[in-house]
Formats: sequence, structure tokens, C-alpha cells
Amino acid sequence: MGTHVLTGNAKGIVICTGENSEFGKVFQMMQQQEAPKTPLQKSMDALGKQLSFYSLSIIGFIVIVGWLQGRHLLEMFTIGVSLAVAAIPEGLPIVVTVTLALGVQRMAKREAIVKKLPIVETLGCVTVVCSDKTGTLTKNEMTVTNILTSDGDAAEVTGSGYDGQGDVICGHERVTYDSHPLISKIVEVGAVCNNAEIINSQLRGQPTEGALLVVAMKMNIPHLREQFYREREWPFSHENKYMAVQCTPKYNPNEIRLYVKGAIEQVLKLAKRYLRQGAAVPLTDDNIRGFITDSNQMAAKGLRILAMATGTSFDDLTYVGMVGIIDPERPKVEQAISQLKTGGVIVKMITGDAEKTAKAIASRLKIYSSDDLSLSGEDLDHMNAAELRDAVLHTSVFYRVSPKHKLTIVKALQAQGHIVSMTGDGVNDAVALKAADIGIAMGQTGTDVCKEAADMILVKDDFYTIMAAIEEGKAIFHNIKNFVRFQLSTSIAALSLITLSTVFHFPNPLNAMQILWINIIMDGPPAQSLGVEPVDHDVLKKPPRKVTDSMIDKNLIVHILTSAIVIVFGTLCVFYAEMRDGKVTPRDTTMTFTCFVFFDMFNALSCRSQTKFIFEIGLFSNRYFVVAVFLSIVGQLAVIYLPPLQFVFQTEALSAADLFYLTCLTSSVFFVNEFRKLISRIILKRQLNHKNMLIHQWMV
Repeated sequence: MGTHVLTGNAKGIVICTGENSEFGKVFQMMQQQEAPKTPLQKSMDALGKQLSFYSLSIIGFIVIVGWLQGRHLLEMFTIGVSLAVAAIPEGLPIVVTVTLALGVQRMAKREAIVKKLPIVETLGCVTVVCSDKTGTLTKNEMTVTNILTSDGDAAEVTGSGYDGQGDVICGHERVTYDSHPLISKIVEVGAVCNNAEIINSQLRGQPTEGALLVVAMKMNIPHLREQFYREREWPFSHENKYMAVQCTPKYNPNEIRLYVKGAIEQVLKLAKRYLRQGAAVPLTDDNIRGFITDSNQMAAKGLRILAMATGTSFDDLTYVGMVGIIDPERPKVEQAISQLKTGGVIVKMITGDAEKTAKAIASRLKIYSSDDLSLSGEDLDHMNAAELRDAVLHTSVFYRVSPKHKLTIVKALQAQGHIVSMTGDGVNDAVALKAADIGIAMGQTGTDVCKEAADMILVKDDFYTIMAAIEEGKAIFHNIKNFVRFQLSTSIAALSLITLSTVFHFPNPLNAMQILWINIIMDGPPAQSLGVEPVDHDVLKKPPRKVTDSMIDKNLIVHILTSAIVIVFGTLCVFYAEMRDGKVTPRDTTMTFTCFVFFDMFNALSCRSQTKFIFEIGLFSNRYFVVAVFLSIVGQLAVIYLPPLQFVFQTEALSAADLFYLTCLTSSVFFVNEFRKLISRIILKRQLNHKNMLIHQWMV
């Protein structure tokens, strides 16, 4: 009925599968529901309605003025309908959906599976990434490197991997099962209190437990667990922070043994004694402080600490020592964190490890600095809501944290107005992933429940993929703005051209078929190709976008109006120059029509980036755009030179000199926009220099 097993081991019998199961019935109901529109799609719909209203108003004005001027009503009606088709941006929702879908496809190639389309746009708004340490920031390839007995004897473990190659060295001597009883006892606890298996150098189970089995293999005692009957198990949980098994030796069925491994604080709380020189002696507070100090020294090296204890019951536990396990950082993680910080995204590390271990690894990854705070799960439990909101904002590392604390962290950050991304892999993480704005599940180690709750799945559990996904999210919004910029400037130019011609009593420079052809170009391949512009890696340097930010901002309006003015002025100049005799001929409309189309092509070229010059992004970097523009130009030439199309569009052939003249003239919109980008850069640079100067003066 939708309940989930949290801990323990069991055997289950499957009685229904697929649509016959309870979840299957829910799935069938879910399939009948339409997916809600994304915020971006809603804003595009609103923009489309506004543009439709203004466009229809202007078109109505044009038709009425033309009719009052004595023009043929049918001609004005035809022009009006054609303008309505061209000016109303019916292609906006399609481009948004296609662009988001292509973004999902690109993310899949970068090993990030996006389950829900709205998440693509939200990725560009993420301000905080809360990441698990193990397996996400690190490789989750655990290797025991150090052993420290309760006697204070230290041993080093060589070798890596699961093939058992390596040795346990203590005092320059190789340790065997018989040569050092206390080290052997530590290894025995780790191997027996264990559910992992290593078969043909392949691990089945948890990497931490696999690392403990490998130590036994290096001491030539690989089958320790087979010497015991397991009577009972207390599985590891984030609340208890330990695992215990009750066993009886096969050679002595009357004996009961309890093996415990876990966080050193928890194990020392359970233990009553510790082994010293082969004898069990009472464990005092001074002893506990000494063992904690030893573990902190190991943890400061970035080692994960597991303490071991054994006895006959929980009331009769003896502490025997600890092991230090290293989990190397994933490649490119530090680079990814640095890039996210540059782009205004805060990265926080969440782990169940001890404070020293967590800080050491976070420091190496540049997540934690001496000015930052670190909080434990216990600290979070003792804070009220106000204290929590203030604390989580300045905390870089959360250690000894359980899944319930993840939910607390998410809600506290969201209360501050942040858009939060949270990673998780366990069943208990599902609630926090569901609450986060972007829930990210691990593809390799994540449970099915966790993946079901998540919005995105990392195929290889790699943090670098999160950075790539956020980059993709920012780039997608950037590309949609490029498309909107191109389409609106073309729509405004077409409307303005016909409006001015009508108001000043000029003949219409474009006929209905020519306007419809312009609409095909405006909504067709050149426009669509702007949505698949390659990711501009500089978008990561820009701060996260606010969810409430409007698509149409001041810079976009300036760009749209600049392009529209140049297009209208240039096209009217050509039309006026060709119509010197006061009569409109097929050549006049052909020159005007071709001029407008060529303006569109150069405008699309400048719309590929709002801030970068074309030589910076590369003329041929978007091959879809190149092909789309080429096909559009070929289509335009066909309209001019093929007799059947000449009849339909009322055009006539132009000379090579005409085409050269039009190309030079229409390129002006491209150069004007490139010059505008240069001016914007100069202004931005001066503002930045002025800001830096003020900061310098304030510091002095």
C-alpha cells in the first residue's frame, strides 16, 4: 500500500507486478493527468497574449486607416490577416518546449537524467547546493589506511582495490593473524560485523564494509565470517550510528559474541571497558577523551573513522580500537565547486562523518574556510527556527547529520529565499529531496524510493554533473531570450514598416504572400536554431536568475528596439529609393522584400549572443544555425529566380549588383548591434573600475 521498509533484512514474495500492483493503479491514474505548465511556459503564454493584443490593435488601426484613405478593403484585409500571422508569436510556446526538451537531452549525454521538464529552467535559479560527501564529492572507493589499537599501537595498511593485494605493517613488521592479537581482533570485528561480499575482486555491498573485508584478506584471513553463525543483527542507522551482530562460533556453539562497529562517540558510549596489554580494564572519562583525541588526529588527515568493540552483550562491550578509511575526492570536483562559487552558487557539504574528517575534506575542496561555521546534527536539534535560519546561511559543513536534518536544512535555507538543490541516496533522504527545489538522487547508490522522489538522477553519482546541469539550465534560459529577442525585433519591424507606410500614404511595401514568407523565417529554422546555441561557459559566472525575473528586461528592450529601428529605416530607404516614379513595380517589392529577409538573417546572427561578439563565439560553432540560414537564403533566392515562385510571390530576378548592395546595407543591423555590445562592455568596465576604486578607498 505504498509503505517503505527503512531498515533490516527480509525475504519478500511478489504477488503482483506492473499495472496490477497498487502502485500500478496509481500510475494509471497519474497518466490521465496532464503535466502542469512550467513557470517559463506560463510567462511565455502571458507574453504571447500581450503581443497578440498589441499586434491585433495595430493591425486593426492599419486596416481602418487604409480603408479611410480609400484603399481596397480586400487588399487591406489580406494585409491585416498576413500581418496577424506574422506578428503574433505563435511559435513561442513551441520553441520554449523544444529548447527545454533538447536541454534535457544534452543533460542526459552529460549523465544527468532529468525526470521533470520544469526542473530544467529551475536549475538556472539554484543559489545553494547541499551535497553529500561520500560518493558525490568523493569516489566512494573506501580503503583502510590506518589501524590504531586501544593499546596505542598504530599500523599502516598498504595497497588499494578489492583484490587483497597489500600488507598490514606495524613497527616495520608485517602483521599476521597470530603476530598481533589486538590488531587481529579489530580486523575480526570489522569482517564479522559486515554484510558485504567480494567475489573475483568485485564488491557486492557497501564500500565501507568492503574496505574492512580487504584488510582481512591482506592478513590472509579472508573467511573469518564463515566461522560464525549469525543469530541477530542490529543494522546501521543514522540515528544509532552503529551496526552490531550477535554470533556464535561454529567451533563453540555455546559461546555468544557481540561485534559492534560505528562512530567512535557511539561505540565509546556503549563500551564499559577497553583492552590494554591483553586485559580488559574499565573505561574512564580520561580514556574516552584520549581515544577521541586520537580519532581527531586521524580525522584531520581526511580519514573516516570507524571504532570497533566486542563482548557478549551491549552491557559487556570492550573497546578494541579504530580504523581510518580514506575516500579520495573525485576528479574535477574542486574545479566544479570553484566555478559554481564564481557564478554565485553556495556549496554546502553534508555528511555523517566526524567534524575533523568533514572539515579536512571540505577544506581540500575549498568548501570550508576558517571563517565558516560547521554544525552537527545535534547542534541543529537544539536551535529554534530563528537561530536555525541565521546559522545555516553561514555554515559550510554539516557533520554527523541524519536524513531528518537534511529536511531541516532545506526548509531553513528556503525560508531565507534561496533556491535549494539537495542530493541524497537513501530511503530516509526522500522527504528532503521532495522538499528541495531540485532533488538530486544518486544513480549508482541511490534507492528506488530516493530516485522516485528526486527531480534529477546523477548516473555516476558525480558532483561535477551537478555543475554541468546548472550550467545547462542557465544556458537554456539564455538561448530562449535570444530567440525572443530575434522574434520580437522582427515582429515589431514588420508591424512598424506597414504602419508607417499606411500612415504616410505609401503603397504597401510587402504583399500578403511576402509577409507570410517572412513569418516562416521568423518562426522557422533560423529562429529555432537559436534555441540550440552551444552552451556559453561564461553563463556560469553570472549570478543565479531569480524565479520572478521577467523575460523582457531593460537590455532586451534596448536590443529589440535597436534592431527594429535599423531594419525599418533600411527597408523604407530601399523602398523609397526604388519607388521614385511613384509606382510600385515587382522589382520595387522584390528589392524591399529581399532587403527585409536579409536584415532578418543578419539580425539572427547578432542575436546568437547578447554580450559576446561573433568572433568570440565562432561563426560556425552552431552548425544548425549555419544550415538554417543557408537554407533560408537558398529559399529566398528560389522565390526571386524560379518562375513559378515569382508568380506566387510577385517578384522578379535581381542582378548580382542588387544582391551585393542589399547584403552590404542589411549587414548594418549586425554591425550596429556589435557596436552596441562594445559600448555596453565599456560602460560595464567603467562601472566595475569605479566600484573597485570605492572598495579600495573604503579599505584604506
